[in-house]
Amino acid sequence: MSEIKWNEFLIPYSQAVDELKIKFRNLRKEFLEKNEHSPIEFVTGRVKTVDSIREKMHRRFISTDLLEQDMQDIAGIRIQCQFVEDIYDVAKLLHIREDMRVIEERDYIANSKPSGYRSYHVVIEYPIQTSTGQKNILAEVQIRTLAMNFWSTIEHSLNYKYKGDFPEEINERLKRAAEASFMLDEEMSKIREEIQDAQQYFTDRKRDLNNPTEHNK
Repeated sequence: MSEIKWNEFLIPYSQAVDELKIKFRNLRKEFLEKNEHSPIEFVTGRVKTVDSIREKMHRRFISTDLLEQDMQDIAGIRIQCQFVEDIYDVAKLLHIREDMRVIEERDYIANSKPSGYRSYHVVIEYPIQTSTGQKNILAEVQIRTLAMNFWSTIEHSLNYKYKGDFPEEINERLKRAAEASFMLDEEMSKIREEIQDAQQYFTDRKRDLNNPTEHNK
């Protein structure tokens, strides 16, 4: 691949992201329709911009010929969960699916980055159908709690300003915020059953109010 035609190159990645978002959102819907707790709360996705791809190619010394196999996050899916336990449940769900194959996993929850970053990364191989036949796309699925996602979003925004070279004071505050965020997740896990019971009660009440006839049968 001597010269990349970026619009053409990114089409299958965009298709993969669109399909994966639908599939994971439908998985959440399936849990809810069965009146069960869904380990998936929110699903978002994106395709890396051309500028971002070029910057990473330069930083990681990735050649154009090896781009598709060496850059695993051109297609990215983010799954947000309520509880830390849900993260590992989602990872298990990825392993048993027959429409994708897990290639690599990185647990930044049990082994957080020095910055305080926590998340669970799964690289999958996902087949899509194109006009020329099947094409296997690498996509990165990031699974994290709502609290982890809040911290990561803030850190990512600051990274744009400081290009990764944070002042020491901000660096220390980010680390403390990451620990506080994880403590929140740990406390929520301790009362997870109570929270889920309350959420189920709310769901049942809402269903009864929306279907008074069914309730009075």
